[in-house]
Amino acid sequence: MNLPKDFLDEMQSLLNDDYEKYINTTDNEPFRGISVNRIKTTPEKLLPLLPFDVQKSPFYDDGYYIPSDVQGIGNLPLHHSGAFYVQEPSAMSAVELLDVQKGDQVLDLCAAPGGKTSQIASKLCGTGLIWSNEVVKNRANILLSNFERMGIANGVVSSCYPEVLCERLSGFFDKVLVDAPCSGEGMFRKNPDAVSEWSREHVISCANRQLSILNSAAECVKPGGTLVYSTCTFSYEENEGVIKAFLSDNPDFEMGDTGAHFGRKTELPCAVRITPIESGEGHFAAKLLRKGESTTILPSYLPNRDRKNNGLYQTAEQLLSDIYTELPDGILTIVKEKAYLLPKCLPDINGLGVIRSGVLVGEFRKNRIEPSHALFMSSKPSSLKRVLDLTANDTRVSEFLKGLEIDCDSENGYTAVAYCGIIIGFGKCSNRRLKNKYPKGLRI
Repeated sequence: MNLPKDFLDEMQSLLNDDYEKYINTTDNEPFRGISVNRIKTTPEKLLPLLPFDVQKSPFYDDGYYIPSDVQGIGNLPLHHSGAFYVQEPSAMSAVELLDVQKGDQVLDLCAAPGGKTSQIASKLCGTGLIWSNEVVKNRANILLSNFERMGIANGVVSSCYPEVLCERLSGFFDKVLVDAPCSGEGMFRKNPDAVSEWSREHVISCANRQLSILNSAAECVKPGGTLVYSTCTFSYEENEGVIKAFLSDNPDFEMGDTGAHFGRKTELPCAVRITPIESGEGHFAAKLLRKGESTTILPSYLPNRDRKNNGLYQTAEQLLSDIYTELPDGILTIVKEKAYLLPKCLPDINGLGVIRSGVLVGEFRKNRIEPSHALFMSSKPSSLKRVLDLTANDTRVSEFLKGLEIDCDSENGYTAVAYCGIIIGFGKCSNRRLKNKYPKGLRI
């Protein structure tokens, strides 16, 4: 790999005696990995179903290396089901430092495409709130697609400028993650274009933008809360330099103990750096704590049931009763021609560029409601009245993912389709045939 001289000079200064070890890694295959989604499954259930071997990653409790030659992973039924997220192993480290606990209210401020969001949601496992923001609208739509695939019900996807979002949600979140846009030095082995786009000027520009985002993020962290800053670059300016400037600007924050057993130490005790020498493509993460006693902010978004929509509410309630043995959690609300189940711990979302809050139940069409793919993806098989559970060697699995009708031994009605006990979509069963409702844009 032909790397810029300025970059190599920077790495030599950064790594000192380990510089040659780094150079010896530059032409190696990049590391690849997956993180397990506990909303859907567990490592014990998932790993035996995978068609390849894995090795445990040191960077995340539910992270694993996969072989570099695995092909077509996005077409696997288990990927369609949201049982795992394909993710570079060292990128998982930031959420490990965030130390998410069940019931936390968490903001992923620069969230697309959704890898770290999926980790946070997996740790919350349906409790608390995950708010995922991406300022670039088309990337936010990709984030939403992954949000739904992973079965996240207790969350929000927005496309809003950080300074606007964080000012409005001042002091609301227990944990905030800023995985900041960066110069991408840790992407060089995966993406040759990142090499040609690198320059010292770009590094400095990124550092200025990162500090601005981090300063905005600080505002929405609760007293006693945690702020984790991460990048996929090695640059001192974008990493230690940003943290030192931030601490100077924000005296109400202090360094936190990472507790990390991975990576290499930096001059800051609150931070870790990972390079290919440490078996990751490249990541930096720092843990910062807001001083003060933790406070509880009550949710302020409790939509009133509009009486003129009583008929729509009844139609949606009837749909839920028809599908579920155990009704899903959430506040049923009608917005235009759609029904949603909103998280119960939701702040005021008006004016914050919200693309999706909670789960889309379905869309009204004439005198009925058509359920959404997201509704079934966020459901557990045990809570549903009708589930067609297909085994690994059943030819109907690939037929379903292609959008074809399949044989169905369920009773008539909307029926979830599962692969080895994990839901991958739904259809409508009639006379022992399932009319396929798998979204066209997701079909193989």
